[in-house]
This record gives sequence, C-alpha cells and structure tokens, in this order.
Amino acid sequence: MPTSAVGSSLRLIPLTPALSPKGAREPYRSPLPCSLSRPRERAGVRAGGFTLLELLVVVAIMAIATAGVAFALRDNSQTLLERDAARLAALLESARAQSRASGMAVRWRPTAEGFRFEGIAGGTLPERWLGNDTVTRADTLLQLGPEPIIGRQAVLLQSASQPAQRLFVATDGVRPFTVLPAGSP
Repeated sequence: MPTSAVGSSLRLIPLTPALSPKGAREPYRSPLPCSLSRPRERAGVRAGGFTLLELLVVVAIMAIATAGVAFALRDNSQTLLERDAARLAALLESARAQSRASGMAVRWRPTAEGFRFEGIAGGTLPERWLGNDTVTRADTLLQLGPEPIIGRQAVLLQSASQPAQRLFVATDGVRPFTVLPAGSP
C-alpha cells in the first residue's frame, strides 16, 4: 500500500481507502478535526440559508423574465392601427394596378363605415377597417390612376380611442404606398 511521510515524524497515512474485513472499500476519512475539514458544518449541524450569489442569480433571472414579458405585451390599439395601415397600403397598390390595367380612373375615399374605391366594380376590394377603432379625415381623397405617376399623396390613420396613435400611408407618386410614422409624410 503506498504511503507518504508527513513532516519529520514517521507517521504513515494511507492514500487509498482501507479494506474492511468483508472486502468492501470504505470512504477515505480525513485525519483533520471536524471543524477544520468542514467549515460550513459544526458538530454535525449544517448551516442553513442561501449564499448571496445564489440570491443574486435568482433576482437576475426574475428581472430578465419580467423584462421579456413587458416587451412581449403590446398595446392592442396600436397593433390594430398598424395592421389597418399595412392592409390599406396593399389595397391602394392593388387598386392602382387595376386602374393602370383597365385605363379607368380610380379614387379612394373614406366613408362613415370604412372607405370606398370609386371606379372599380363593387365587391372586388374590401371596404371596411379591420378594427373598429381606426379613423381618418373625412375630406381625404386619393387619385390612384390610370397614369403611372400619380403625384405625392398621403392619408393619416388614427386611433379613435387614443388620438396620439397615428400613422401615415403615403407615396411619392412613383414608389408604392408605404406605412410611415406620424411625423414623416
């Protein structure tokens, strides 16, 4: 059995577990007193509680989870306004393409229930907003064709319940209609 000498005395300490009489291995036991070998235990009683590092990790995980939930939640009226604006931009481009293909003038005009395309057969394009909260000015009129260059045009969409939420659907006359933030047409 390998041994090592400690200090100037010839006391031998085994480096491998000792064999019990039945041949099973016993775990290695330190020759040091209990208070030196196990700093968190005293007289067989373990110290309770959490370390500061463990508490900081839990607080950090909770902060990240809370921030993730806060960013995931969006204002429903703003989301509906953005969807209505994107849909209107697509509908205006579709009406513009139909106007150029047919050679007929097409106009877009808001109504009390939604909006109307004049110059296109009724029922070919939707005429209602997706949400009941979307409004626009009643005097807005967009000329969509039949000329390929239609001039700079814009329509302001606004939330009826939260008037500060506004978006523009605009074109410079050459490029397609796009959704723009409220301060940029």
